[in-house]
Amino acid sequence: MSPPSLIETHPNLSDTAPVALSYELFPPRSPAAAETLWTTIREIEATDPDYVSVTYGASGSNRDTAVDLVNRLVLETTLRPLAHLTCVGNTPTELAEIIGELLDAGVRGILALRGDLPKDSDAPVSGSLRYAQDLIELIRRVEQRRSALLCAGKVAVGVAAYPTRHPESPSEAHDVEVLLAKQRSGADFAITQVFFRTEQYADLVTRARRAGVTIPIIPGVMPLTSLRRLKRLGELAGVEPAPELVERLAAADTDAERHRIGVRATVDLAKAALDAGAPGLHIYTFNEHQSALEVLDKLSLARPARPTNRLNALARRQLAG
Repeated sequence: MSPPSLIETHPNLSDTAPVALSYELFPPRSPAAAETLWTTIREIEATDPDYVSVTYGASGSNRDTAVDLVNRLVLETTLRPLAHLTCVGNTPTELAEIIGELLDAGVRGILALRGDLPKDSDAPVSGSLRYAQDLIELIRRVEQRRSALLCAGKVAVGVAAYPTRHPESPSEAHDVEVLLAKQRSGADFAITQVFFRTEQYADLVTRARRAGVTIPIIPGVMPLTSLRRLKRLGELAGVEPAPELVERLAAADTDAERHRIGVRATVDLAKAALDAGAPGLHIYTFNEHQSALEVLDKLSLARPARPTNRLNALARRQLAG
């Protein structure tokens, strides 16, 4: 059963139009990081998100820890996991096995990504799929073969979208054509990579709709409270952070002031996206909940907690799988 709010639309911030809410988590790299992560998981679980995405390392480098985290989310929480899956570095046979493993665990949402190319090489690993749309088509083939297991429930397949030009793309227009191809291959929704200017999300949606993209495009928002993270992510994504924000964060005298500035900028960014018709928000948490929840509070998007217990989670897993 796919997360129900993934394909809802949202014209504005009215009380009658629910906003889809989701978070991104990544597998912990140490016992201490795991403890911090599970504190965050319990905090965000109380906000009743539509799903949480779990990242997958380059070429599946952290496959075991990622799958373990997904399994624990299904078994021990009421959260609906959206499992990241990259195709670079894996053959179709290997990927089909991973997809089957995720479905067996009760996962009903997959974020299909190309993944980073191997370092010091411009070509994917021999025999691996080349593009995200190839992975989408593979997911749909596996789904078709396992229709009895899924009880006619459709796997929700998400993809990445780019508010600014992808570092390897010749143009923003090409990026939109790629998004359209993903939709034709069977994608249900898209989540944007980070962006730093309020107009960038609206511009992407306008260009995508003109090209024929009809799937929901959900803005991915990163709490802009860490100057180091802001610069690093900007380098990785090939997106220049807003210079004025960098200057304000750098000039802050205290961590508390820096936090306040970053949260305010994140709220402005998210509200601009919602005012532009975004169907929801996807928050890149970096496994930290405080800033994410503060942003939601200031947007008046915090949701009432629902009863959560392991028995309910297990019952839902049995129904799903």
